[in-house]
Amino acid sequence: MLTFEDFTIGQITEFGDYLVTEEEIIEFATKYDPQPFHTDLEFAAKSFHGKLIGSGWMTTAIMMRMLCDNALTNSSSIGSPGVDNLRWIKPVYAGDRLRVHCEILSARESKTRPGVGIVVQKVAVLNQNDEAVMTLQPTSMYLTRIAATQQQK
Repeated sequence: MLTFEDFTIGQITEFGDYLVTEEEIIEFATKYDPQPFHTDLEFAAKSFHGKLIGSGWMTTAIMMRMLCDNALTNSSSIGSPGVDNLRWIKPVYAGDRLRVHCEILSARESKTRPGVGIVVQKVAVLNQNDEAVMTLQPTSMYLTRIAATQQQK
């Protein structure tokens, strides 16, 4: 299990290989972001982008799933107080393959919560052409090794 001590400034990890489908774009947008360039193929073809694009919120959800599958569910994560600088840089299209690139910007122990470490990352979601389609700076909280061990008892 990853604990706060496993994160070092400058550490880079990359993971994921997520294929975005047309059906997923339409299903997500129909439920959560029903703008016609996300839901209507005919409208999208005549739009600024020329074809259907995924919602930025769908890209965010896909990133979160890859983070959970590759890091968070096997860690001492206790949540996040927030995210800074969320940017959707390029559209995501059906057929794009996404992956996550993370760099640790800072890691420090909490001044007010013993046993908790605070980690700030720069995260980029990249497509198959190594182009960033989304970037953000999440702040995450992890238990220290000692606190995680005590919690398991």
